[in-house]
Amino acid sequence: MTEDNKPIPDALPEPEVQRPRINASLVWLVPIIAALVGLSLVIHSWVEAGPTITISFLTAEGLDPGKTPVKYKNVIIGRVTAVHLSQDRSRVVAKVALEKSAQGFATADTRFWVVRPRIGLGGVSGIDTLLSGAFIGADVGQSQDGKTDFVGLEIPPAITHDAPGKTFSLHSDDLGSLDIGSPIYFRRIQVGRVSSYYLDQDGKGVTLQIFIDAPNDQFVTTSSRFWNASGIDVSLGADGLKVSTQSLATVLAGGVAFQDPPGPHDITPAQENGEFRLFNDRATAMAPPDGPPKYIRMRFEQSLRGLTVDAPVEFLGVPFGRVVSVNLDFDEKTQTFPTVVGAVVYPARLGKAHDKLVALAKARGDDEQMSQMMGRLVEHGLRAQARTGNLLTGQLYIAMDFQAKAPKVAFDGTAKPLEIPTAPGDFQKLQEQLVDIVGKIQKIPFDSIGKNLDQSLAELNQTLKQVNTGVLPEVKTTLKGAQQTLGTANNALAPDSPLQQNLGGTLQELQRAARSLRVLTDYLGDHPDALLRGRRADDKPAQTLPQPPPPSAPSQGSKP
Repeated sequence: MTEDNKPIPDALPEPEVQRPRINASLVWLVPIIAALVGLSLVIHSWVEAGPTITISFLTAEGLDPGKTPVKYKNVIIGRVTAVHLSQDRSRVVAKVALEKSAQGFATADTRFWVVRPRIGLGGVSGIDTLLSGAFIGADVGQSQDGKTDFVGLEIPPAITHDAPGKTFSLHSDDLGSLDIGSPIYFRRIQVGRVSSYYLDQDGKGVTLQIFIDAPNDQFVTTSSRFWNASGIDVSLGADGLKVSTQSLATVLAGGVAFQDPPGPHDITPAQENGEFRLFNDRATAMAPPDGPPKYIRMRFEQSLRGLTVDAPVEFLGVPFGRVVSVNLDFDEKTQTFPTVVGAVVYPARLGKAHDKLVALAKARGDDEQMSQMMGRLVEHGLRAQARTGNLLTGQLYIAMDFQAKAPKVAFDGTAKPLEIPTAPGDFQKLQEQLVDIVGKIQKIPFDSIGKNLDQSLAELNQTLKQVNTGVLPEVKTTLKGAQQTLGTANNALAPDSPLQQNLGGTLQELQRAARSLRVLTDYLGDHPDALLRGRRADDKPAQTLPQPPPPSAPSQGSKP
């Protein structure tokens, strides 16, 4: 039997089952762990993720998806994830993913802006972004209403919601040189800034929102006066030249200053959002209250070249108001063009005088105090005049003064507005005087005077010719004869001339004769009989005897 035909044994060996080794399963453990870690990160990011908001800006400058952070007080609270154009392509929309801790920033009053380097008159900001790059700044408010779509600010807000202090409103006719961030000064120390401004609803003014930092907000009282401190205030008075300004930044960028008025006043601190008037300068702000304004009108029969709007109106030298309009009118009767000037006056500026006039009007029972008061003043000669305020510029102003010899005029106290009678101004009077002088000069007969003057000059010319031809030669001859006579006289009066010698001898003889005459008169005075008997012989000289010595004085011990 062959080997292939060997019988198969009954007991066959059992197969061995080999299980996979544990080392081979470790290969799959790594991706499983990675998947678990990724899943945990996804779950963690989903749990920790905050709201997603959109912020629109005018430009995408400084916005980089995945890199530009959103910061609040320099702490990152989110990041820009995408940037795209709006549907109308007018703005840029940035998609921002906020952190869960910044969930409170998705509210209605939150503000966002791009922080980048900015240089302006108010200063330099955002310098730190030159190295770190631009980022989006945030300012959260107090609102509880949720919001996801925001419009970003193009200019950083001047005041954040958490800044301590108070906000006030200032009303002005125009903005001037003020802007957001313009400083607010109290006694030349910056205590706040302008936070915003907007036009009034009627379009006749501007309202500014200012913020005063704490604790300086306590100095704003209900009596505080605010004025525009921009530029340089130069005044020339009796004390010399004065220059007033706050700081160089105020001169360039503008600013506002405030202070309480002098004298007794209310020092109660102003409440939040209190409203004040913004004056143009400090002098106007510190002036007493103007009171209610009154509109008056004046008609001038003269040229008012140099009178402009805002020209002052004075009452006896006291500022009384200002000119608000200068218009021409036409008078059909006289065929002239009078000038109608409208002015706003403040009677309360007259102080005690106004109070007394009002009291008198009330005592008389007058309803219209202004009209009755002006009517009585007009009766006493009150007139309005256009006077020269500056000789260099020719500017005019309206002066209300009393004229001693002013003619009476009809005054209608019921007219609306009141029309104050006028009088010619100083310049007009000067012109009238010049016209009168010119008229008188024109009446002088210059033609006949010129003809008579010509005839007189012709006669004078003939006379001068006669003098030159007839009189002057004879005068020359006479002068020559006189000169010869003077020469002869000079020779005769010379010291060594015979005339001088004879004159000297004659004088000596006269002197001797006078001496002899004096001796004769003396002799006759002593001997008057000599005129009858003649002169007698002279007496012999007497002999002089020696004089005895004078007796000596007796001594004290001797007797007489």
